[in-house]
Order: sequence, then structure tokens, then C-alpha cells
Amino acid sequence: MQLPATVRVAGQGLRDLSTETQNVSARGVFFFLDRPLAEGMRIEVTMTFPPHVTQTEPVRVRFTARVVRVETSPTYSGIGVAAVIEEYEFLRSNPSSGFNGESKIGT
Repeated sequence: MQLPATVRVAGQGLRDLSTETQNVSARGVFFFLDRPLAEGMRIEVTMTFPPHVTQTEPVRVRFTARVVRVETSPTYSGIGVAAVIEEYEFLRSNPSSGFNGESKIGT
């Protein structure tokens, strides 16, 4: 499933890196970046699942993950990153609802 996403690397400030997932499941994600990441690195990924996937409203999800594989590809520019999802939370689109909008779930 190809979805726009932002990646934030732990320990490298608040800079978001834009990407598009190549594959995402309940346990992991694969995407390309313009820079290599090291295996074992912790990352934070935020993405929005569109209505045709959720069968309701769009759903924003933020998850922490650990990089388990880094590879180069002859067909894509950039570095391929595979990461296992360790924890995720659903984010509300409307933070003014009186509820902080975050529901954290460990995997």
C-alpha cells in the first residue's frame, strides 16, 4: 500500500523526512529515503489511511518502529528501509474536541 508518510529519526531533532510507503502492515513498514539509516535505529512514522482503506473517515496514525533492514534498489532512487512497528497511536484530525486525541496501543 503506497501512502504518503513522514519519518522522524530519534536523536536527529524534529526534522521530518517525507516519503511514501511501499508496503505497510500491522507489524511493519517499508519505504525509501534519500539517506541511509542504521539497523536498530528507532524512528517515528506518521501517516494517514484514506477513506477507501478505513471504510470511514481518514485515520491518522503515528508509530514508533525499529529499523531491521536497509537496502539499495536498482529501480528506485534512495535507500530502502524496512522497520518493525513497536508501538502505535491513533491521532484525531480535530484536536479541539476536548480530548487530547491520542490513543496509544503497544504491539
